[in-house]
Amino acid sequence: MPEVKHIAFLQFKEDVSPDQIDRCFESLVGMVGRIPGLLDIVHGPYESDEGLNDGYTHAFIMTMESPAARDAYLPHPIHEEVKAGIDPHLERLVVFDFNV
Repeated sequence: MPEVKHIAFLQFKEDVSPDQIDRCFESLVGMVGRIPGLLDIVHGPYESDEGLNDGYTHAFIMTMESPAARDAYLPHPIHEEVKAGIDPHLERLVVFDFNV
């Protein structure tokens, strides 16, 4: 069964502080080990002179053990709680999943 890469591109609102952004990502990383099938999360700010980020300032990549694990993660109460804490800070968000 393939793993799933769950990628998100985030643009935070202009008034969101670096500390608030750090707390958002800490809450995401804190889901690993608490949601079955969520194997890993890496994240960071945009770091290129290429300029093709279209205003998105940060991204994260989650690795899920399977499509079924991803499907179970989406409505999971811990995910919903973390999402509710991050969404008010966002201007825009794009999410893209693919199997590997």
